[in-house]
Amino acid sequence: MTDNTQRLDSGPNSAPELPTQYTPAEVEGTLYERWVERGYFEADAKSDKPAYTIVIPPPNVTGSLHLGHAFEHTLIDALTRRKRMQGYETLWQPGMDHAGIATQNVVERELAKEGKSRHDLGREAFVERVWQWKAESGGQIAGQMRRLGNGVAWSRDRFTMDEGLSRAVQTVFKKMFDDGLIYRAERIINWCPRCLTAISDIEVDYQDDDGELVSIKYGEGEDTVVVATTRAETMLGDTAVAVHPDDERYKHLVGKRIKLPLTGRTIPVVADTHVDPEFGTGAVKVTPAHDPNDFAIGQRHSLESLTVMDERGVITVHGPFEGLDRFEARSAIVAALRADGRIVAEKRPYVHSVGHCSRCKTTLEPRLSLQWWVKVETLAKAAGDAVRDGRVNIHPAELSQRYFDWVDNLNDWCISRQLWWGHRIPVWHGPNGETVCVGPDEQPPSGEGWEQDTDVLDTWFSSGLWPFSTLGWPEKTADLAKFYPNSAMVTGYDLMFFWVARMMMFGLYAMDGEIPFHTIAFHGMVRDEHGKKMSKSFGNTVNPLDWMDKYGSDALRFTLARGANPGTDVPIGEDWVQASRNFANKIWNATRFAMMNGATIEGELPPAEQLSATDRWILSRLNTVVAEADAYYDDYQFAKLADALYHFAWDEVFDWYVELSKTTFMAGGDAARVSARVLGEVLDVTLRLLHPIVPFVTETLWTTLTGRESVVIADWPTDSGFRDAAAEAEIESLQQVITEVRRFRSDQGLQPGQKVPARLDLSGTQLAAHEAAIRQLLRLQPEGDGFSATATLPVVGATVALDLSGTIDVAAERKRLAKDLAAAEKEKAQAEAKLGNEAFLAKAPDNVVDKIRARLTKAEGDIVRLQNQISNLPSA
Repeated sequence: MTDNTQRLDSGPNSAPELPTQYTPAEVEGTLYERWVERGYFEADAKSDKPAYTIVIPPPNVTGSLHLGHAFEHTLIDALTRRKRMQGYETLWQPGMDHAGIATQNVVERELAKEGKSRHDLGREAFVERVWQWKAESGGQIAGQMRRLGNGVAWSRDRFTMDEGLSRAVQTVFKKMFDDGLIYRAERIINWCPRCLTAISDIEVDYQDDDGELVSIKYGEGEDTVVVATTRAETMLGDTAVAVHPDDERYKHLVGKRIKLPLTGRTIPVVADTHVDPEFGTGAVKVTPAHDPNDFAIGQRHSLESLTVMDERGVITVHGPFEGLDRFEARSAIVAALRADGRIVAEKRPYVHSVGHCSRCKTTLEPRLSLQWWVKVETLAKAAGDAVRDGRVNIHPAELSQRYFDWVDNLNDWCISRQLWWGHRIPVWHGPNGETVCVGPDEQPPSGEGWEQDTDVLDTWFSSGLWPFSTLGWPEKTADLAKFYPNSAMVTGYDLMFFWVARMMMFGLYAMDGEIPFHTIAFHGMVRDEHGKKMSKSFGNTVNPLDWMDKYGSDALRFTLARGANPGTDVPIGEDWVQASRNFANKIWNATRFAMMNGATIEGELPPAEQLSATDRWILSRLNTVVAEADAYYDDYQFAKLADALYHFAWDEVFDWYVELSKTTFMAGGDAARVSARVLGEVLDVTLRLLHPIVPFVTETLWTTLTGRESVVIADWPTDSGFRDAAAEAEIESLQQVITEVRRFRSDQGLQPGQKVPARLDLSGTQLAAHEAAIRQLLRLQPEGDGFSATATLPVVGATVALDLSGTIDVAAERKRLAKDLAAAEKEKAQAEAKLGNEAFLAKAPDNVVDKIRARLTKAEGDIVRLQNQISNLPSA
């Protein structure tokens, strides 16, 4: 399992002695730059190695590294580092998204500080200003990704508005336009009065707001009907009242016109099956220009659509409310209706779900607007079929249904945004209503009256092309031939609709039915240690750079990987990062000890018959863990992977094998040389297994241990098939003996280093060869003259007799234990009394009751333990 293909930078163990402590800040930056300079992360399309490709979910150019990025990047980096070690031509494609709305907002805020707006500059100058901002301030996340250790191919860095990707966008738009999949139409969209642009349905954040529900009487005399609304200002645009056709209460009104208050207009009463006669009064006001459901009713009944607000949410209808903001108008209209005797009922507060802009949190306004749309029916069907027929696999599988629920019910996608920063729609409008879509190699129409469409494309349009546009499409490049389809897409389940479904639709369409990736591996969201969503408003956000500065990048990476169960959220707290730092220190100290005792990878491993049971045990376990690691990687089970490696390295290698080997090393001779070779093998493989998750500490240790160039390009370990069940059983028995005696010593209050005379009877077991190790680890002296066993411990067929007569003050220890026992019994009685009080149980919160039950369980366990300790004390 040892790699012998690299050049030697020095020689095994010939590097300077490892420092006594591991200081991440002293090595991480230097190591990363060395990896980049040596080209370890670059990918060659001409290579004859099998390809492995993952594209980075492109972070926004405005963004900085947050825990979500760190989490996702850790998982992708682990996957690609392993594949690189397995001999794949591995490409982790980097890049950033131009983030249309967010970036435009950033630059507009800068202009505002200068007392200017984008309109003062004009479109061309404003776009140039954004490019200038990107060059000077954008993309800081790239440097932060280096801090984390991301093994991306930096020479291939892309931007969703670079020349090549812009060409891909224009090519796809032209093809879809010509195929009738892109069209322009007036529809109700989500409009942000702050960002002044359309917002897609999946970019709407819904939250419960305190509003009002006002019931208003329309009509006069017998021809009246009551409607309820939370947006009274929209009544200015009502063009009908709708009732269910089977509702007997309103049949006499259907087809009639009734008076619309405050407007001087009359509107028809129409019958429509959309109306629920059981809800409210069974009558609804219809405002086709300001509500999606009303728009559909309006289409069915050929109703007029009256727009009553401008793009900033200001009332435009002539009259007393003209010029008022929508919320000001709401109050003014309700007051006017109240004065006119039209208010039937008012409810405040009325809590209801309201859509907000995901960027600026402004309350959105449904608005009738002329926009560009993608006809998704056939595209969405293809995206669903690719998963159903197994061409694309979703991990975890239970998220497949959620994916199907989305793509099977997808509405046409509004792709136009009323911004200046972004891919401008490649359509020209002529003086006589002509429309011409222009491809990347075509000349736009010229002459008087021709103008390019002013809208830009939704940012997700360009990022939907990411798996193939980054590889040179629409040209038939060597990169595209080598690295497409991508091997996997690793992203959060929250991007299933924003991004993944769109990549599936675009990839299958543009690449003639070829899938964009073989596997979609969804991960969860990072939350705080209590499982709560991280938010600035909650005060629980964490800057990952702070933790990397304090504990090292490896500690953060290992913590994130250890919490990464597929598709489920990841709680994280600083204590856990500190524990991972302790793990890195454990790896460091154990490797340092091993090298001081001659651990080496030189020469072949001796045959099994020349190895001790301890050596055979650790090699058997090592191969099992290699197989487990491969299985966990292939199933994207990062939490199980990290946990398995943690317990193998810490518990089995460092706590058991290294400790059991100390007696062998102290004895010297051939056995010590064999164990040094086995220990070198175990450390070599263990460090390679750990490397994809904790790259920095493993690089430092592995190159020092082996003298070779870099673990980044070392061979990934393979399972040799060696297993030794007998050795594993033998060492398991040894561990049981040592563990049981240690527990007894602790129960008796003995200090860890305190020596105790002992007689060992190992006859009938396979532990005789381990007596020296047992005595060394348990601090057991030979029995000597005058030995008198005060305690006898039978364990797995062996007997350990101990003489504690001279090691503890029996009377004082009995008194201490009796005091502790009395306290435990009191605690038990108090807990039982509370849990037996029905009145208390009826009033107490569940978490309080749970704590008392836990106290009772602990007290009962303490009582049993203390009684056993007292009974095991020698007689005074």
